[in-house]
Amino acid sequence: MNVPLQIAFHNLDSSESVKALIEEKAAWLERYHDRITACRVIVQAPHRSHRQGNQYLVRIDLTVPGSEIVVTREPHPHTLAQDLHVAIRDAFEVARRRLEEHSRRQRRDVKCHEPAPQARVSKLFAEDGYGFIETPDGRELYFHQHALVNGDFKHLEVGSEVSFVEEAGEKGPQASTVRMVGRHNHR
Repeated sequence: MNVPLQIAFHNLDSSESVKALIEEKAAWLERYHDRITACRVIVQAPHRSHRQGNQYLVRIDLTVPGSEIVVTREPHPHTLAQDLHVAIRDAFEVARRRLEEHSRRQRRDVKCHEPAPQARVSKLFAEDGYGFIETPDGRELYFHQHALVNGDFKHLEVGSEVSFVEEAGEKGPQASTVRMVGRHNHR
């Protein structure tokens, strides 16, 4: 690492093998982001229990230009005993993913989701709280008033343009997460 690595131990004795593992993992992180300016790792054994073993907490504070990334890896509540090396490995894996995500944001290379398909309301049974939409390929999908985002059911009319997510229903495909599109969307 270009900057000195800070390692602190709380409620447990310092170990050369653990320090070596942390140094190795910190150097490994530099392969994913070469501009790490500071790295501090805290290893803590918050609970000492002879029946269940030690539960280790690992915290990693990384400083990169324009941001600070903090990873706190706590043991799962249902884990009876946690191996310190596993806790360190898992924390550094989370740090790697966060560094990669930070790099993508910096490059403005963020994942884009496909836009939801659009359709038109073909039938509306307002008194019963449901309707049907017709997709561009001519299929009709059932939707319930509770599938409408923002509770806009009362503003729907036959012919209203909507976006939707198709999912399997009890009686076949149906529309969920239905949103009004166009000028009606801003009410």
